[in-house]
Amino acid sequence: MTTQLAPLVPLADADEIVHYEAALARYLDLELDAERFTALRLQQGVYGQRQEGVNMVRIKLPGGRLDPARLAAIAEVAEKHVPQQVVHITTRQDIQLHHVPLTETGAVLRRLAEDGVTTREACGNTIRNITACPLAGVCPREHTDVSRHLDGAVAHFLRNPLNQQMPRKFKVSFSGCEADCAQGLIHDLGIVATQQGESSGFTVLAGGGLGHKPHEAITVAEFIEERDLLPAMEAVITLHNKYSARTKRAKSRVKFLVDRFGETGFIERFNEEFARTRAALAGKPAPRGEWRAATRGPVPGPCAPRVFFAQKQAGLHVVPLAAPLGQLTSVQLQGLAALLGEFGLADVRTTQDQNLIVLNVPAAWISPLTARLAELGLKTPQAGDNVVACPGSSTCRLGITASMHIAPKLSGGKHDLRIRVSGCHNGCAQPESGDIGIYGEGKRQHGKLIPHYQMYFGGDGTSACGSIALKGPSIPAARIEQAIQRIQKVYDEEHVEGERFFGWAQRQGAGRFQSLLADLTQVSRFELAKLTRDHGDAADFHVVSLGGGECASATDVAIGRAFFDAAHERSYREAFTFQRKYEDAAACAEAQLKLVGGGLASFLGGKAKELADIAAVLQGLTFAEALGNRLSHLAGALAGLVEAAEAEVHRVFVEIDLWIVDAAALCQSHDPQLDLRGALPAVPAPRPTRQTAAAVA
Repeated sequence: MTTQLAPLVPLADADEIVHYEAALARYLDLELDAERFTALRLQQGVYGQRQEGVNMVRIKLPGGRLDPARLAAIAEVAEKHVPQQVVHITTRQDIQLHHVPLTETGAVLRRLAEDGVTTREACGNTIRNITACPLAGVCPREHTDVSRHLDGAVAHFLRNPLNQQMPRKFKVSFSGCEADCAQGLIHDLGIVATQQGESSGFTVLAGGGLGHKPHEAITVAEFIEERDLLPAMEAVITLHNKYSARTKRAKSRVKFLVDRFGETGFIERFNEEFARTRAALAGKPAPRGEWRAATRGPVPGPCAPRVFFAQKQAGLHVVPLAAPLGQLTSVQLQGLAALLGEFGLADVRTTQDQNLIVLNVPAAWISPLTARLAELGLKTPQAGDNVVACPGSSTCRLGITASMHIAPKLSGGKHDLRIRVSGCHNGCAQPESGDIGIYGEGKRQHGKLIPHYQMYFGGDGTSACGSIALKGPSIPAARIEQAIQRIQKVYDEEHVEGERFFGWAQRQGAGRFQSLLADLTQVSRFELAKLTRDHGDAADFHVVSLGGGECASATDVAIGRAFFDAAHERSYREAFTFQRKYEDAAACAEAQLKLVGGGLASFLGGKAKELADIAAVLQGLTFAEALGNRLSHLAGALAGLVEAAEAEVHRVFVEIDLWIVDAAALCQSHDPQLDLRGALPAVPAPRPTRQTAAAVA
């Protein structure tokens, strides 16, 4: 018998898809501004491509978890709406559909939603798909099944107002033990299960990241209790929302905050914010797991096992499946879904190395299952095929080089090295975490633009013993195969028995790789004709300017951000009110008024931060005078609220909510395209008085 896990939680919302389709219709009818629609489109996981009129749809799969029904749903939309009928697994355990006509994106979202699958917040300035060790729940080494904690985090942050207007994207990982297979070292926020004596909890990492200026995460909390997981996560996310740059998006990640404040300064700010979030979320149920004493066993390493893996459940195994460069056809997906159903297997997961694993396979089933899978073209990984690639210039607006053309030509060789290939410096294939990583760039030599790949060596994204890779030379794209083969040969000849490439490379130092490949960096005029074409191209290399990608392009409408930030403060206000901490609740209410009021004053052409000054600005405008008068009254009411009776506290907070709703109406009358869905409080019903209650009785 296989182990049956709890069913996957439905994450889709039918109403928001209706809202998206209505906005799409308005956009196509030229009634909705392109920038505003882009923001909504990205919020729903619909991303622009190099090709006009078609889009990439990113399917959000927390922890990479799938079941046969969801596999079949993805296969169906790929068959109907993707011309090539191919899907792409990403290093964040998402699945992407490319070349989907914009007019068909609503239909894709609706079909996926039928099986609970969402694309919400898979793109844009938000918390992206939360990744996890793919062996969560089955690894003998784990302290706890972190998929339970991941589910709690997803439920808390998905559609959370805090998460809708952030300065830029935010990436999270969960690992069930100190081996940290989910690579917390390279994430904005890494959560690693651990034990401290008899206590069970988590280590919290923050500030990791690749792409522009790679940065290893720092430890902001060696140990937090399980009950403090969500407050600790929210503290780091709040620091990003509060302090990260909103104008220079290229420097708007948590890693830059660590550099800006220094490690000590960042941790101090984390602790300050953590104290507040812990108090505000004290009444919220914490996600709980079953903790156990971990046992010794093989460490899969970064990403996932590449061989059959014995689970902690006796007699059951994990079967890995190779998806070359993350590509699978709709026929393969349909066949896999049917085959899993036939065998009674319900748990399949995507991995950070763009493959799949099937869990809970009894030993006796491995042979017949793999034979049937092979008929679908789904085989177990083989030495040398651990090559990961992003789409690069084939579809991505940021892509510089044709990563999907060079990657099939590369091999990790007999030592099965981890090769990571990105089409630009943003590094979606995580090149700085691979044994050998490369990213595409253009370099002008002798008056000609030549495609190059910047090389990295000896990376490992696990926080236990990993490190960002050493930066090597930049090599012409036409010579990259030769460069990789040369490094593999030297490693084969020089490494100590049992020594991983990571350890060998770190022992060499960056200078060694520069010298080993120095001759391949040199380009003479006589060689230009051989070097000016990228892999797969018939013409000379050139970089197409498409105005940048959409990773950070969602329009940051200041007044909209003010309403979302105020909504977040309202959630804290309500939590403190429930705890009868009226002083803290009043501070949150004041913050709400300052956020919305200050944003409104700026929106209307004024400038003020304090409530009295904001009220004066509004009172000076005929159409906003009433709002100004009410704000002045509310500021006075807040001053004496700490000692007030519960009924009075509730009354004032109701008035504040009504004021915010009316302020939003004023903004939307001036800007009909302003989308505040999810930011406004429901118009509250007045609390019954004793007289009305008696009359009802």
